[in-house]
Formats: sequence, C-alpha cells, structure tokens
Amino acid sequence: MSWKLGLDQLTDLARGGGPAGTGGGGDPLIGRLLVEQAIREHGPVTVLDPEELDDDAFVIPTAMMGAPTVMVEKIPSGAEPVAALRALEAHLGRTADATMPIECGGINSMIPLFVAARTGLPVVDADGMGRAFPELQMETFSVYGVPGTPMAIAGENGESVIIDTGGDNKRMEWISRGVTVRLGGSSLIAEYAMSGADVKRTAVPRTLSLALAVGRAIRQGRENHTDPVAVLRETLAGTIYTHLRVLFSGKVTDVERRTVEGFTRGRARFTGHDGHSTLELRFQNEHLVAVVDGEVRCIVPDLICVLEGDTAEPITTEGLRYGQRVTVVGISTPALMRTPEALDVFGPACFGLDHPFVPVERLVSEAP
Repeated sequence: MSWKLGLDQLTDLARGGGPAGTGGGGDPLIGRLLVEQAIREHGPVTVLDPEELDDDAFVIPTAMMGAPTVMVEKIPSGAEPVAALRALEAHLGRTADATMPIECGGINSMIPLFVAARTGLPVVDADGMGRAFPELQMETFSVYGVPGTPMAIAGENGESVIIDTGGDNKRMEWISRGVTVRLGGSSLIAEYAMSGADVKRTAVPRTLSLALAVGRAIRQGRENHTDPVAVLRETLAGTIYTHLRVLFSGKVTDVERRTVEGFTRGRARFTGHDGHSTLELRFQNEHLVAVVDGEVRCIVPDLICVLEGDTAEPITTEGLRYGQRVTVVGISTPALMRTPEALDVFGPACFGLDHPFVPVERLVSEAP
C-alpha cells in the first residue's frame, strides 16, 4: 500500500537507513537535510509499494556515487540528481513514471526522495542491494538480469555523462568510478532503468518502510528507557532481515582509513569492556567482515553495523573515532541475497576475502 512521507517521519527514516548502510552509503544526515528542504518547498513524497507498480511502468533509480569521506565535505548543490535523471530520460527518449533507491542505506536511502520531492515522481518502496555495497554491479538488479546502462552521471558544475556498456555492469562500474573520481570523488547518477515487472522480479521489497520502522524502534527504545538494540532485534524478527546478533561491545582503539580510487578503505580495531577481547572490522565504504578474537563472526553480504553504545545511533565508517563506546551487531540479509548467483556478485570473494560466506545466525548461534 502506498503512503506519504512528510517531515514528521523523515528523522526516523534517515536514522533507520543507518544500519542498512553497514557503515557506508554516505552520511544519511546530509541526505535528510536535502529532503527536508525539498519537502518544505514542494510537499510530501508518495512512497509506492512495488506490488502497486504497473508491469509496464518505467522506473529510473537515482543515487549518489563516490567515497563517503568525500561526501562529508563535498555536499551536493541539489541540482545534480535531477539533472542525472533528466539526462537519462533524454537519452532514452522516455519519461520516468517513478524513481527508487539503488541501495537502502545511508544517503542513498534519501537521494531518490529528494528527486521525488523536486519532480513530483513517486518513489518505489524497494531497492537493489537490501543494504549498501561499494560498487554499482553489486545489485540484485544485476544479479537477476537487468542491465545497468545506459546510465547518466551529473556533476556539480553542470557536467553530464552518458555511459553505455551494454550488459557489462562490472565495466559500467569501472568507467563510472573513473568519471566520478575526476568530478571530485562524488557524483549523482541515474541507472538501471527498468520496467515495473523487473522491479517486482529483482528488487528487495519494502526497504524504505523497513528503515522507517527501524528508526522509529531505535527512537522509542531510547524514549522508553529500554535497550534500543533489543527493540531493534524485535523489530527485525518479523521481517525478511530475521536475525540480529550482538557481535561485540567495547570501545574503538584504532582506525586506519584512506580514500583510494573513489572508495573509503581501511580497518577499525576495538577492545572489549573486559580489556582482553578484540574485534577487527575491514571496510570498503561498508563493513565487510567482523573478526572477534581471531574468528570470523559476520561477513558480507550480511550486515555489520556499529552502533553508539547507549543510544544505538548508527556510526558510519567515516565517523569512527578513537574512544567511542559501541555495540557492533550483525544482521542477516534476505534470502534472494544469499543465492549462489548473488554471492557470485557481492559475496566475500568479490572483495578479496578468503573466508566463505556463512550466515551470521550460524556463526553466532544465539542472541545474548
């Protein structure tokens, strides 16, 4: 069922996109402020359930691309995402009936809402990652046969680029990453244009609704002085993200972070409250693997989320700082993201990890 997104829901939605960002996806605060301004100027946004889409509807997802560390300082002017959408429409000779997220975490849960508010288009309540991933071919759209190109890239100075690699989505990522680096490390894009039938076949459904529920649960847990992580676990249990496991509690003791080739890469180390146990996270924009005392406890594509210890506020990879007290959780991905075809596109081996994918609910058998 479709619903209207107004200002009163926006903070919860942005917060709820944090865990799905798994540390990446860009700072949702920046996206929230853009959407807030657009809704004040143009009114609420219609969020459309994927099952309500006509099969022949034309949907163009919109997003931001680049290193999250760059996005903190290089904030979009606001014109770029609509410019990318319009450039792709002009190239294809067809007007979009809706936009949607390519990923449901971080700033990219917000960019399509901004585009929708500015253009009057509805936003489909679904996405192509079910979380955030660093590369454009790492989409359920791609896994299940939707070509990412033609795609459009827009920059802050009015530039626009059309890229067409046919069905080669990995080459699309490589070329568009190079363009994005030359645009200053971040850009706005429109890609994976598809039919309503393809949305229903390939997308992870109702992830905007889930983000809203997650953000609301975290807030209400704080307001009611209950454990917000426990409330988050209860909220996820009835969804396609069934399992939440607490992987570690402690403080940040070291962060190694660098911006390389359009990505934020590095690792973070944590020490437990007991002073002895350790956690290491590796990330490429998003957290990829959690190793506790030398043992893998969660690995991509399952979600690894660093939460502020008392409030469960999500912390991005670029926001990690020495001394922060945190709780690190692992969350299971939906079934369509765990198929052999999906793992060939965004499983551990795609990031150079030598550990096979094992579901977090098997690596950590019981929730504390």
